[in-house]
Amino acid sequence: MSEAVQAETVHVDLGARAYDVRIGGGLLARAGAEIAPLLGGRKRVVVVSDETVAAAHLPALKDGLAAVGISCEALTLTPGEATKCWRELERVTEWLLAQRVERRDVVIALGGGVIGDLVGFAAAILRRGVRFVQIPTSLLAQVDSSVGGKTGINSPAGKNLIGAFHQPSLVLADIDVLQTLQPRDFLAGYGEVVKYGLLGDAKFFTWLEVGAEDLLARRPAALAHAVTRSVEMKAEIVVRDETEQGDRALLNLGHTFCHALEAATGYSDRLLHGEGVAIGCALAFELSARLGLCPQEDPSRLRAHLAEMGMKRDIADIPGELPSAEALYDLMGQDKKVLDGAIRFILAHGIGRAFVTADVPREAVLGLLREGLAGR
Repeated sequence: MSEAVQAETVHVDLGARAYDVRIGGGLLARAGAEIAPLLGGRKRVVVVSDETVAAAHLPALKDGLAAVGISCEALTLTPGEATKCWRELERVTEWLLAQRVERRDVVIALGGGVIGDLVGFAAAILRRGVRFVQIPTSLLAQVDSSVGGKTGINSPAGKNLIGAFHQPSLVLADIDVLQTLQPRDFLAGYGEVVKYGLLGDAKFFTWLEVGAEDLLARRPAALAHAVTRSVEMKAEIVVRDETEQGDRALLNLGHTFCHALEAATGYSDRLLHGEGVAIGCALAFELSARLGLCPQEDPSRLRAHLAEMGMKRDIADIPGELPSAEALYDLMGQDKKVLDGAIRFILAHGIGRAFVTADVPREAVLGLLREGLAGR
């Protein structure tokens, strides 16, 4: 293993619902010591994971728990976005009940964003709320979905339309596990990292550009800084706006386009969520430039960085058939950010200067989508 990275702590200050996000190497091995203070002397937890993650990381987690005398039972699910559905939610909740999980117990979500969202939602509705710990194993989950308490499942009508806000009691982001990710999954997660620089920290975006080689090589110090800064930014916004009444919508930069594209591809591996976010950010900046809101150099700079990282950045990069621009626009109308029937877009005055608006001409969006589809 490459050089050790000292664990950092980002505190999410939500009063009675406050918790820490621990970021660094070796946290799976220390999981028992990290989680024990939550258990009040109990010596048992339950874990929900997926088959791929469990094969790679469940033994290490069990060892880390056993080191301080904590036992666990585990349920493993099928990997993939399609698992975020009613059927699997029922399976998880019934299994937790069969394990006699009580309100003071702790449920551990070991996996990427799918597992974290699904298990968090199950914890939110089980006995009207039980505690859970996020142990995110993907870059996307470490920098974004494991923090902030958004939990939920998908519907055929749209992504994440069924869910609840339920904050974790602790997040353990072990950057060592990022070394095991397939290149495509790692880069998909990087789409969310880029988002943070674009929405509110131009210096961070510049750091990402300069550090592209270190990030692609997955050097621990670079990964630790990328994850920590992303989590710091998310925590700041979540503390200001926990239930997305205002500022928190900024975190959805790129997601209005992304969610429509994910729905159009059936939440399949044709388009991973982070890939959709990267394409969505590129579209949001291009739309901003066309509306005269930001310099044309900014979308060009963003696309150049995504290209350097070897990432998807255009609708044309999505394989297979896609519906018409009008159909994609209709899918945007199912997004959670729709307010009084108006689609809210996150646009930008420049890199690091995102804002929320519903004042976007339909024809401008359709023109952008038509050009993207024509380029296929």
